[in-house]
Amino acid sequence: MKIVVCVKHVPDIQADRELGPDHRMVRDGGDGTINELDENALEAAARIAEAADDPDDVEVVVVTVGPDDAEDAARRGLQLGADAAVHVLDDAVAGSDVFATATVLAAAIRRVGDVDLVLTGMAGLDGLTSLLPATLADLLELPALTLAADLTVADGEVTVRRDLDHATEVLAAPLPALVSVTDRANEPRYPNFQAIMAARKKPVETWALADLDLDPATVGESGSRTAVLTAAPRPPRTDRVLVTGGEDAGRELAGWLIEQGLVREGDR
Repeated sequence: MKIVVCVKHVPDIQADRELGPDHRMVRDGGDGTINELDENALEAAARIAEAADDPDDVEVVVVTVGPDDAEDAARRGLQLGADAAVHVLDDAVAGSDVFATATVLAAAIRRVGDVDLVLTGMAGLDGLTSLLPATLADLLELPALTLAADLTVADGEVTVRRDLDHATEVLAAPLPALVSVTDRANEPRYPNFQAIMAARKKPVETWALADLDLDPATVGESGSRTAVLTAAPRPPRTDRVLVTGGEDAGRELAGWLIEQGLVREGDR
């Protein structure tokens, strides 16, 4: 069985993020990291391998797309149990939106070949569109089981549980298939020293668009369906009310809520 896990290198969510003059996210601040939600996908792959009758029959391949720093995300995937890693690196990819990125990932997955299961996180913490899993599944012509809070693989079929606001769904599809997992699916492991050292010895293959038989015009800004036309920093809030601790803090807060009409008469 071959599993591909798609991972992304993103700016640290705790750091200040901004768009540059070209309206692209600034990614060269040196504080990038693997997309946190992709670690749930990596953990899901590792557990599938561990649960197999013969773990050696399961191969996990990490695929990432991005500039030089994106290799760090691939390395992290190796630390978390992946057997191999691929980094698609090509200047023409810069400026790709989610649709163009999915085009590159789909071509890379086809080149990996004989893939039984594609796993992704439920969203990228830079764009937060959650569009890539379904878009990628469409390009690969695979069934898409998205937002899985749990998944199992058995007898050539993947089954997932999806937790909605007022219901729980159980969905199943024959392999090959694509599954995006939520942060509730598992608790990603922390790699031990042995795993970190082993990952250093594993190569990360670097592929260009030419290796994927992709026309540069189909990716980057020219191949994107969306574009940022204008952007401005969020203005600072000026309407905040700060209520500090003290004997009268509760009364002050209640008085402000009443003045704003946020407390109904019957609630007073």
